[in-house]
Amino acid sequence: MALVVLGLCFALSVLGRGLGESFTVFLKPISDSFGWDRAEVVSIYSLTALAGGLAAPLIGRLFDYSGPRVVYAVGLLLLGTAFTAAAQAQALWQFQISIGLCVGTGIALIGNVPNSILLGRWFGKKLPTAMAVIYSATGAGVLILLPGSQILIDAIGWRSAYQSFGAVTFVLLVPLALLPWRLFAAGAPHVTKPLADELADDAWTLSRALRHHAFWALFSTFFFTAVGMYAIAPQVVAYLIDAGFAPLQAATAWGFSGVVLLFGMLGVSWLDGLIGRRPSVLFSYAVSIAGILMLWALQAWPNIFLLTGFVVCFGSMIGSRGPLLSATAMKIFRGKRLGTIYGTITIGSGLGSALGSWSGGVIHDLTHGYDAVILLALVSVIIGMIPFLVVPALRT
Repeated sequence: MALVVLGLCFALSVLGRGLGESFTVFLKPISDSFGWDRAEVVSIYSLTALAGGLAAPLIGRLFDYSGPRVVYAVGLLLLGTAFTAAAQAQALWQFQISIGLCVGTGIALIGNVPNSILLGRWFGKKLPTAMAVIYSATGAGVLILLPGSQILIDAIGWRSAYQSFGAVTFVLLVPLALLPWRLFAAGAPHVTKPLADELADDAWTLSRALRHHAFWALFSTFFFTAVGMYAIAPQVVAYLIDAGFAPLQAATAWGFSGVVLLFGMLGVSWLDGLIGRRPSVLFSYAVSIAGILMLWALQAWPNIFLLTGFVVCFGSMIGSRGPLLSATAMKIFRGKRLGTIYGTITIGSGLGSALGSWSGGVIHDLTHGYDAVILLALVSVIIGMIPFLVVPALRT
């Protein structure tokens, strides 16, 4: 049953992350259709990240009180409505509400916060490995939906592509509602019974967690790492096209990051068991930095070798720290209010993603290039790794 729950969470994450990241392919067609500059269009993506981050603690609280069926169903309903509305949008604010706020919240409702809590009831000490599989869904979603989105846009236009997304999401509501959610939510007895014994004297509350240095260390790591990654990610396809690659080649190359992300996730989780959490996380940062430098070099030397190196290094590590950070948070703050506390920590990721993507778009428009954008990404990623060098709770 644990593997069934894992497969379900993976499928929901593939759908959510794939739909969210597909905006990198829609960016240029939407911009060209309305004549908007890069910062205006990227603001939509920024709101997607911001909405997901700010909604996380509320989603955690909803999960604590209502269970997974309600959380996931509301998520799919919101996504279907949002994409259907976006297909008819005529103004920037309409995209900001539909694709920005509504899609961002919908992705969060079927994403890492509820999945982490649900899987924690089934996998116990093996949660980092399970979460690595779930986080790799980002890569699978990118691999499937980025090239797929480009093909749809070329064939039927971006509006009809969004209509297709909405229709598929609505259809998925039916089988989702029929699943045995009470059984899924109960968890494995060998995991939930020891946890229930621990919770008899549980003292963790959100206010107490906010006073603990580990909370803010994890929050800042989520925040700065997200700034660095998402200053680049929304503009990768456009960047590669500007560097001289064909649109489908650029979308497919970035979509291939979904393949290497799976190996990156599982590889870093394997290292966690082999050499420990702190060395594994620091290794992932080093590989990310190498990928950013290769992307920088692509402007001057656009070739398949640097492109492959960038996709492998940056793509494989773009979310590789997530499972380890999630497992660390859930180990430190485990308790009856875990959903609320963990959801609040992940606000850092949402804020960082929003700030990084918005700043990347603004900086591109101001400088008419990518050098400053990539510098912002590089500095932010370096700052993101500092807590693992200096904070006691993360160093151990």
